Amino acid sequence: MVASGKWQVINYFLKLKERRETTLQSKFTDNPKNKRVVTNHKKIPKIGDIIPVHSYKHNGKIHRTWDQMKILESSNKQIIGAGFKTLVTESDGRKWKTTEPAISYFFQDMWFNVICMLRADGVHFYCNLSSPCLYDNEIIKYIDYDLDVKVIPDYSYKILDESEYKRHKVQMNYPYSVQKILRRQLDVLISMIRKKEGPFAPGFANHWYEMYRKSK
Repeated sequence: MVASGKWQVINYFLKLKERRETTLQSKFTDNPKNKRVVTNHKKIPKIGDIIPVHSYKHNGKIHRTWDQMKILESSNKQIIGAGFKTLVTESDGRKWKTTEPAISYFFQDMWFNVICMLRADGVHFYCNLSSPCLYDNEIIKYIDYDLDVKVIPDYSYKILDESEYKRHKVQMNYPYSVQKILRRQLDVLISMIRKKEGPFAPGFANHWYEMYRKSK
């Protein structure tokens, strides 16, 4: 892909959508569980790499960046990373640092990612509805699609930012195919939370935090 800070990720996903829109629709029709949207992008970071994370909006503008994350696991399906006291920069230039260790789980074939935050009262989860992640120019990139799900240690959850999603899908002209994917992937995410699967499995965050601590 040609050089371009903010446009690399949006151009990639728009081209991916154009090539695969029919395939995506048929996958959802053919797969009753609607669990996965497969991409063929094979470039992945190496375990031990320390790389930044960039979040964009559908219009190509930067949304939020994290200055570094250490890669603990990397495959064509998911990337697991960790960070603590990470510098975060918002789209308006405001900067702040995270205050607790966090394990981040990025899917390369699902339309959400999960941040597991280790706090004194247990593991809290913050889930972002987003495009699958893209590893490009030594940066993990994804498009944030507004909707979030907050999960507390007893696994009760709350869907956030629904009004923002309704506003942005009109302002930024989210394609119908993307809206359909997001609705179904939200159901997949909620199912994972209820079943305590993947990053929600008991002990998952603590295991990877211990791996991160030992790797320092």
